[in-house]
Parts: sequence; structure tokens; C-alpha cells
Amino acid sequence: MTQVNQPIQTGKNDMPQDGWIDRFVPAPARPYLKLLRLDRPIGTWLLLLPCWWSTAMAGGITADITAKQIVIMMALFGVGALIMRGAGCVINDLADRNFDGKVERTTTRPLPSGQVKVWQALLFLGVILLLGLAILVQFRIEAIIVGVCSLPIIITYPFMKRVTYWPQACLGLAFNWGALVGWTAVTGTVEPAAIAMYAAGFFWTLGYDTIYAHQDKDDDEKIGLKSLALRLGDATPKWAKGFYTMTTLLLGVAGMLADLHWSYFVLLGLAGIHLGWQVATVKLDDAANCLKRFKSNRDYGLLVLGAIVISHLIAIA
Repeated sequence: MTQVNQPIQTGKNDMPQDGWIDRFVPAPARPYLKLLRLDRPIGTWLLLLPCWWSTAMAGGITADITAKQIVIMMALFGVGALIMRGAGCVINDLADRNFDGKVERTTTRPLPSGQVKVWQALLFLGVILLLGLAILVQFRIEAIIVGVCSLPIIITYPFMKRVTYWPQACLGLAFNWGALVGWTAVTGTVEPAAIAMYAAGFFWTLGYDTIYAHQDKDDDEKIGLKSLALRLGDATPKWAKGFYTMTTLLLGVAGMLADLHWSYFVLLGLAGIHLGWQVATVKLDDAANCLKRFKSNRDYGLLVLGAIVISHLIAIA
């Protein structure tokens, strides 16, 4: 593994000093909120949306649950996603603290910059995980068991970039686990439709996170880390097209298994145009372009959620 003694000069900084955290939060609390990435919510959205997809899809076909209960569940998932995404960021920063200090873009993160000590981050992580558990126990026991089963994957992910060019696959397994938890929270079981949705989210993550990883491919190569951006290189758009095609097909399978109204499939196809736009317009050597395409996946996820909800409303009209 290549060792470097000075920060790699990238001209980027992923911890801006003029955001709402610096303007409105007392100084002692700022490093901890930045550890949680509260000023960059896209990760929370991408963790949350599969939870909402499955909760909405299962809720619309389950007779013994009310709309109020579904709304409460979705609110709990919203808080839970915020907490668990933050916990994942703390785990990632603890694992990568020695690498982050060698890349200019990440030297100002709380751990490599010394704003937060390792023991403080570990203690903070414990508090965050307890808060996450407090949210999880609001659901039925089956959902709690499914949720706890995700912890080994969450803990493993930060280390995968050291051993494989496919760390995005581990991220896909972790980030879409909510599709299984959401369905189980509504029905008490993990049904085939939930598994199809989970698989769809897995391929979705392979696509969007490979595009994201192209921002850091030069730095990763210099310090010996691996990613699909390095493995696929200029072939990324072709692979992303395949990943996103699988995403759409598997979401379609989930809809068929759940016996959704035909309008869902029409709206899902329209949402797929958005994924096609990402692939057609991505510029792999333009970090700002890659980041914009990555962030746009929140919009795609909301389009899929809209397709699910609208199909239910049309079916009962």
C-alpha cells in the first residue's frame, strides 16, 4: 500500500466552514454534528428511501394497518435513518482516520484534524447507537430482529475498500437493509416482494456510489484504497446502465409480487428515465458533475415512492 507523508493536494474540502452548523451551533458541538454529516443530508435520504418504499408498498396491501400507523412508521424511519447514517459516518471516520489525514479533501474532518479524539468518537458512537436502538424497539419484535442483523454489515463496510474493488457491494447490502425492516415492520415477515426490493436497492447503490467514487479515484489510487470507480474506469457508464436496468426490473418484480395497480409500472418506467439521464450525462473526470448526479438519486427515490403511493390511491379510488 502506497504511503504518503503530506496531504494530497486536491483543491477540494468536504468539511466547509460556512454552513449552518458553523453559523448556528455552539462551537463545542460542531465537530460532533459534522461527524454525523448533518449538514450533508443526501446519505440520510439514500438510507431512508428504501425504508419508505417497503413501508408504503406493504402498507397499501395489508388490510390490518391504518394510514395513521403507516405515517407514524415512516416518521420513525426518518429519525432512525438520520441516526444510523450518522453512526455509519462515525464508524467510517474511525476506520479511515489515518487515511483521511493524508488527503487534503478530508484533513479537516473532526478526527484527522484533532477536533475529536478517538475515545470521544467511540463514546459518541455508543450514544448514537443507543438512540438508534431506542427507535428500533418502537417496531414489532420481528422488525427489531431484522434490524439488528444489519449491524455486522454496517461495521464491515468501512474496511472493504482495503481488500476489494467492490466496496460498493457491501454498501448496497447495508444501505438498503431498511427495505427488509420496513416490510417486516408492517407485515411481521420478510416476503418475496421485500427481497426483490432489497435486491433492486442493492443494484441502485452500485450505480450511484460508483459515480460518486469517481470524485476520489485519484486520491484512492495514491493511498492504496479500492473502489468500483478504479475497477471499471471509463466503462462505468456501461456498467451503471446495467446496474440501473436491474434496479428498474427488480422494482417491477416487487410490484408484481405485491400485486400493485398497473399505474405503478408506468410511473416506475417514467422514474427510470431519470436514471438514464444520469448515465447519459455523467462526466467521470468532473467531480462536480459526479456529485450532482449522485445527489439526484434522492429525486429518483422520491419518484419511486410517489409511484407506489399513487398506485395505491388509484387502486382504492
